[in-house]
Amino acid sequence: MAITDTAVVEKVKANEENLVLQVKDLHTSFFTDSGEVQAVNGVSFNLGKGKILGVVGESGSGKSVTAYSIMQILAETGRVVGGEILYKGENILKYDKKQMDDFRGDKCSIIFQDPMTSLNPTFTIGWQLREALRLHTKYKTKQAANERSIELLKMVGVNEPEARIKQYPFELSGGMRQRVMIAMALACEPDILIADEPTTALDVTIQAQILELMKDLQKQLGMAIILVTHDLGVIASMCDEIIVMYGGRVCERGTADDIFYRPCHEYTKGLLRSIPNVSNMKEKLIPIGGTPINMLAMPKGCAFCPRCDNALKICLTEKPDEMEMPDGHYAACWLNVKKAYEEEAAGNERGTRVHEEVNA
Repeated sequence: MAITDTAVVEKVKANEENLVLQVKDLHTSFFTDSGEVQAVNGVSFNLGKGKILGVVGESGSGKSVTAYSIMQILAETGRVVGGEILYKGENILKYDKKQMDDFRGDKCSIIFQDPMTSLNPTFTIGWQLREALRLHTKYKTKQAANERSIELLKMVGVNEPEARIKQYPFELSGGMRQRVMIAMALACEPDILIADEPTTALDVTIQAQILELMKDLQKQLGMAIILVTHDLGVIASMCDEIIVMYGGRVCERGTADDIFYRPCHEYTKGLLRSIPNVSNMKEKLIPIGGTPINMLAMPKGCAFCPRCDNALKICLTEKPDEMEMPDGHYAACWLNVKKAYEEEAAGNERGTRVHEEVNA
């Protein structure tokens, strides 16, 4: 037994050492004139070295706020009110300004969803890349930073980089601007890359190119990625793990196979029913009924309850905890608890009947 216990402890320790980021029971609120908006309400997840985590949910589910909480770039009215964000075991919420400045860029970078508004229209591409390099890396001189900027643009597939660094953002296409944003995020070779809706403003063919580029760079550089999106189709083939968010909480988590082929939460099922695919091309898509939750008036129970066709009475009054499914992934839904009790009761009934028949 002692050997087994030691082996378990060593395995747990090895898993923790392999984690680059741990988010534990994160609570983030915005304090407005209308009241407190609980945008993130108890989110937890782990991110391993070199892994890709997908965060999915509709607008207002808390995806981007979770990402901004990690980077500590919330609006003035927002702040983290509870939980921990651990980078290699250190709680970054306790960092001072200098430590956070070092964390951003050096350790963790972010790609925003609209490259046109993320890049400064009054400065050239080269100037903006050089600024990031000279602030956070060893490339302090203009010449060194310029040479590195050209290397980065080549890395992300920008053609004629020597000419591009002299151009302004408006002179580039949407796909090119997004590649520049990726190059800027990779300038410091961070351990973590957060991509917040990186393909939203792009057409479908460019989306595929950007996602493929991110996947190739992740393998090449070995960094971990948090991919935030509202589109399940975007992350189907990219992510090692997916978490589905609704109302500021995680309602389901698992691998892509778990989420796409064995969904257990009614919200996840609703998202999948609303996505066109080869098997339902001739069928009418079924949207999720109702309206998104009012974050100023959060219900006592399950946030998805008002829109759920299969809601139970308990859903109105109590929030469900995440429950492990038979295949190993997790979902926070009272229907699964009910199903588990029914199966257990049925199993007990069968066992009693068999026992009586054997002893007859």
